[in-house]
Amino acid sequence: MTAQYVDLRNSSVLITGGASGIGADFVRAFARQGANVAFIDIETKAAEKLLEEVSSLGFKAPIYRYCDLSNLEEIKSVVDQLILESGPFRVLVNNAASDNRHSPEEITPKYWKNRLDLNLGQQFFCAQAVYESMKQQGKGSIINLGSVCYHMNIANLTAYATSKAAIVGLTRSLAREWGKENIRVNTLVPGCVMTPKQLEMWISPEDEAIIQEQQCLKRRVIGDDIANMALFLASDSSSACTAQEFVVDAGIT
Repeated sequence: MTAQYVDLRNSSVLITGGASGIGADFVRAFARQGANVAFIDIETKAAEKLLEEVSSLGFKAPIYRYCDLSNLEEIKSVVDQLILESGPFRVLVNNAASDNRHSPEEITPKYWKNRLDLNLGQQFFCAQAVYESMKQQGKGSIINLGSVCYHMNIANLTAYATSKAAIVGLTRSLAREWGKENIRVNTLVPGCVMTPKQLEMWISPEDEAIIQEQQCLKRRVIGDDIANMALFLASDSSSACTAQEFVVDAGIT
């Protein structure tokens, strides 16, 4: 059973990449807490389906806005509009990312810049966009999604792994800069999460068996596992936690 965090009720939460996968699990989890959830994504059809699902369960309807996060110039205007609709954000979950496979030999300067903008740069600019509203409230929690991939030396993910490694530095820097405003910044590091996309595109049954053999816990890591940690990091229960990495990987690293 998921813990209930009373302080999250009616708090405004922004989730990036919230239409599907782990992002959709974040949307559901915060909606169950009674939060005012807003999320951005480029998958409009998936977003509309999720909105219907959450509303049908009797929770507050989230707010969805389209935003291509690789366009860093667009982020502030979208977030500013959501603040007007949802209220000042107390929580930001920087979830959006793209883990498309690529070999080092085929990476071009254009592709490299796009991957770093999409997997790293947008996390900074989303954080920057919510900073003033958190400062005015005197508190906030920013949760940056990392990855175990660069610890595991996984092939064909050079640009993605580089971005995810850099997020640790981003988190620690912002935690230092904004701690005086009582804004906490942490990195949430998922393991090999069995999302529908991963199972469809990258992880075969044979791959999953190898993953579970490597894990200490012989079970699937699912989106709810990651969402439960995000709820803790967003809540006042973690009020002394900042500048840290919180790994949810069943012990694979």
